[in-house]
Amino acid sequence: MRTLILAVAICASIIVPLLLLLLFPPWWPIALGVLALAHGFVLWPTLRPNSQWLGPVMTSFETDSNEVWLTIDDGPTDDTPALLDALDALGVKATFFVKGVLVEQRPDLVKAMLARGHTVENHSQTHPSGSFWCLSRRALAWQIDQCSKALETVGVRSRLFRAPVGMKNPFVHPILAARNLTLVGWSVRGFDSFGDDVQRVVKRIVPRVTSGSIVVMHQGRGFSVACVTSVVRALQAKGYAFVVPVPERLKTKR
Repeated sequence: MRTLILAVAICASIIVPLLLLLLFPPWWPIALGVLALAHGFVLWPTLRPNSQWLGPVMTSFETDSNEVWLTIDDGPTDDTPALLDALDALGVKATFFVKGVLVEQRPDLVKAMLARGHTVENHSQTHPSGSFWCLSRRALAWQIDQCSKALETVGVRSRLFRAPVGMKNPFVHPILAARNLTLVGWSVRGFDSFGDDVQRVVKRIVPRVTSGSIVVMHQGRGFSVACVTSVVRALQAKGYAFVVPVPERLKTKR
């Protein structure tokens, strides 16, 4: 699918408009329309989180029980100790998708995550949320590799990668494949990276969760610990258990 999209985009953005302009000059509005459509054909899977057009994105996991997977992005941050205490009190294990630059600054917090029984995975080196989708192959590889190297210093060999804000471009999947990394998205998100309304996040996440859901939340905000605690409690009240699935259990929407 990725190859088809790129081939169609190149053909539609270069060859077709050029032929129309050369053979039928009055048809220039059509040529511009074809050009815009071709760009949209590439931008949709690039900017749309969890789109499978450019390659597989894991958005749930196989389970026969009422199980969900809690994933927490953007750490390690200063609220990590409080968050770990809250998860311990709730009896929940999670996966932290971390920034390499923060791992380098606070390896002690990552070691604490691991010591409490959680898993830690790659969320890029600097989390360039506004530009990750348009980075070059070399820049993307640097973001991924530097975070992996940072994780190796605390004894973690990363197997999973989550792109900043879920965006990617045609270079991401080949880079990950060469490094045996799997791209992980989510089933449900609460947009808890902004604001301070805990109940807004709870009401957005809880009704959308089903067995095998991947729930993405964040740390490092003023209400992060309260937010995670409230969501977990609400899901536990509905009978859900929290697990960290092995990569082999992950699946796409395909």
